[in-house]
Amino acid sequence: MKKLVTFIGLAAVMVLSLFLAVITGDYGPWYFAWMVGTTMIVLISAAGAIMFDRQDEDQQRKQGSSH
Repeated sequence: MKKLVTFIGLAAVMVLSLFLAVITGDYGPWYFAWMVGTTMIVLISAAGAIMFDRQDEDQQRKQGSSH
């Protein structure tokens, strides 16, 4: 039963993708680049925020142990 649900879900994604490809036509590559670029910007920003937070925690920990 689980495989059937997975198959139906993947089929729905495929149909949606084909539908969007037909609607966008020649603009498809532009929309694809926009979606990939936006996703990359969000992921890189999140990674930068996590790294900054980690560095801030390390700095606070060092300052707390030196006093």
